[in-house]
Amino acid sequence: MPSNQQRRDAAKRKLDRQLERRAERARKRKQMTIAGSIVGAVVVVAVGAVVVTLSSRDDGGTENTASENTTTENTAAALPTARAAALPNLVNCSYTPAGEAAKPNTPPRSEGIDTTVATVSASMETSRGNIGLTLDNAESPCTVNSFVSLAQQGYFDGTACHRLTTSDSLKVLQCGDPSGTGAGGPGYQFANEFPTDQFAAGDITAQMPATYPRGTLAMANAGPDTNGSQFFLVYGDSTLPPQYTVFGSIDETGLATLDTIAAAGVEGAAADGKPAEAVDITSVRLD
Repeated sequence: MPSNQQRRDAAKRKLDRQLERRAERARKRKQMTIAGSIVGAVVVVAVGAVVVTLSSRDDGGTENTASENTTTENTAAALPTARAAALPNLVNCSYTPAGEAAKPNTPPRSEGIDTTVATVSASMETSRGNIGLTLDNAESPCTVNSFVSLAQQGYFDGTACHRLTTSDSLKVLQCGDPSGTGAGGPGYQFANEFPTDQFAAGDITAQMPATYPRGTLAMANAGPDTNGSQFFLVYGDSTLPPQYTVFGSIDETGLATLDTIAAAGVEGAAADGKPAEAVDITSVRLD
């Protein structure tokens, strides 16, 4: 008959196995393609509108595809352009460990993040041309703090932009995953910011269609508060629920580069997938 110690050891081994399985399932769920894959256009019947939502792949790794629905009226709302109230001059951020990093890095500092510097300029050099960025530090400081930290560590250098969408309702290039799979991240995650945090809990408008306009720089996620390193660049007005943190804008040179990338299309002449012509990030530097 097993002793009490043996039973405790067996129970501990069983718990360890369960925790490992849970962690593996969590890693699989955290596959982002703007968060992950498109899981279909959600028709908002009450207002006769269509919104494409973006979420993660399922546990089996099968990527869902978008289904287009049409209506006679487009009622997508404009995103807020600024916070209803300015943030304090200093804020604290929380970067929670999440899975293994796709590329080695050190998480950013989390305390005393200065919001008084409204914007930060950055330049993303790619194999297809330069993309100039203005980062909105006053609106999404924790996101900008993470992006700047990763850029300074060379995290984005030598990585591929793994996803391009060219549908009527979604026109974005997605980057920021060193693994190139849509599942990679920096080994930590953090909460959504502007405009998502402008909606009260349970506010139905947070689920309604909104227009992410051409020139928007936003974070991909795999659900609320799962931001990591993946981001998307909007080269054409796109309809999404306002659940993706906006943390900057793209300059005209960058938009011209994105237009060239989009014109080359997606592999296999699809509307969503790997760019037909590779887009590699050479470097991301602060100006």
